[in-house]
Amino acid sequence: MSRGHSEGASSQSVSSSSSSGTVEGNVTPPELAKANERSRLLSANHGTVNPGFLQSKIRALRSLAMYQPRPIPYVNKVLPANSTSLLILILLALNVFYAVYNIHWQVELAFVFSDRTALLFVANLPWLYVLAAKNQPIRLLTGYSYENLNILHRRLGELLCLLAVVHGAGMFATWYCLFRPGGMALSTFLTHKIIVLGIAAFVCYELLYLTSLGSFRQWWYEVFLGMHIVLQAAGLVLVFFHHPGGRVYTAIALGIFMIDRTVFRLGLKTRSVRADLTSMGDGDTVLVSADWPTTSRWSKLWTSLFGLNMRYGWQPTEHIFLTVPVMGRKHIIQAHPFTIASAAPGEGSHAWFNLIIRAHDGFSRDLVRYAHNHMSATVRLDGPYGSLHASEMLQNSDVALLVIGGSGIAVAYPLLWALLHGSDAEATGAGGKKVGVIWVVHKASHIGWVGRERLEELKETGLRVCIPAPTSEAGRPDIGGLVRSSIRDLIDDVDTQDPKVRVVVSGPDGMNREAMNTCASLAWHGMDIDVAVEKYGW
Repeated sequence: MSRGHSEGASSQSVSSSSSSGTVEGNVTPPELAKANERSRLLSANHGTVNPGFLQSKIRALRSLAMYQPRPIPYVNKVLPANSTSLLILILLALNVFYAVYNIHWQVELAFVFSDRTALLFVANLPWLYVLAAKNQPIRLLTGYSYENLNILHRRLGELLCLLAVVHGAGMFATWYCLFRPGGMALSTFLTHKIIVLGIAAFVCYELLYLTSLGSFRQWWYEVFLGMHIVLQAAGLVLVFFHHPGGRVYTAIALGIFMIDRTVFRLGLKTRSVRADLTSMGDGDTVLVSADWPTTSRWSKLWTSLFGLNMRYGWQPTEHIFLTVPVMGRKHIIQAHPFTIASAAPGEGSHAWFNLIIRAHDGFSRDLVRYAHNHMSATVRLDGPYGSLHASEMLQNSDVALLVIGGSGIAVAYPLLWALLHGSDAEATGAGGKKVGVIWVVHKASHIGWVGRERLEELKETGLRVCIPAPTSEAGRPDIGGLVRSSIRDLIDDVDTQDPKVRVVVSGPDGMNREAMNTCASLAWHGMDIDVAVEKYGW
């Protein structure tokens, strides 16, 4: 499945299903939804959630951390959850402290502040490359994969570009205040070797910033990939020769990049397979499928340190980077991320591998066209990558709800399969764990991405399914109302007074935010609820 797809989301009708059957009905009107927000979430037989003073305060703090503010007006900049914003502000404050500590603010000493920002730039380079690496030690410490930490990589990169601007302005001020009065012309200053290298490095990193903007990545993803590799490599070399004080840091950053790219991604994590290509009914989607016998896994220590490639299988929500060399020369070195849309195989069993890829532009559009004329191709799989955070969170719950938009079903299906067929599947019986999914689709035909027979199979094992009317016909549904009503229905059948509710969301930004903030509201009012967003975006 493409890790970038935007589906609309409010509808007038809902298909709600469980193992007992299917019910057609209407989405709760806005007036009634508002009234329901003021009513008790739990039915009378469960009583009112009363977690106690300490727990209620902890859940209120969790609610504040979970809340995601509206996008910034005019520029439509999507903001992360408050917890992530707080972490970014701490990172920014730490760098500001180091930049201004014990600085004497005198024009003739501008070079001191300029040098300080340059030192911060190079000192942050290794962290920038660690956060960007697909195989990184931070995952072992936090449990979060590179994609969860990618927002820190982007914000740190933006900070480095700002530091480069400040450093350049400081050096110009140094020439104006110190060198110009002594007779040095601006042309002489700008043609000095150290300045030429610095300006060239500055241009590389500022172009990196511009080509990494979300709008640029969305429209010219292939250009972004190529420019990112070329510009960051050129920038490292130029900074290395720009000043001896930065060579240790640039060498470390280059080492991180080379180890991640060559040792891990090309040496340990990549394998080629023959895959079938199936054009789906809508004409804009292709199913990439393959199968192979899996290999028994090595020691847990080796797995933790070096990971495994696709010969050993994968885990729910993990993704791979796909390359299809046969499509042409420009595709030989391109690798694009897609979530694995099939159930994770057991150790030593047979792997049945599927990707659901919707045509956007560039590679995905070329692949859909190629699939119209070719039934199979040799593909290169780099992975798997990802975190087990969402899967482990749902496993450790009384109520598990997945809120999915469009091709986000590729995230949901392996999770649902693991919950309903895994080692603790018996706990989903009467009074045990309850599992539900809300799937918002743009067209009714998109249900065929998974297949109604697979949904029916999951429903027979206890899954409750809610599929609103397609957004192409009914518009965007009330995600907040659907989340509240689904949680209420699932909680009604759980035999516990204070159930642990865990929600995983995967869809377009607007849907993710609405679902997350609904969960934040429930946590504020005392519910034991947590949410994870499996973001998939170009």
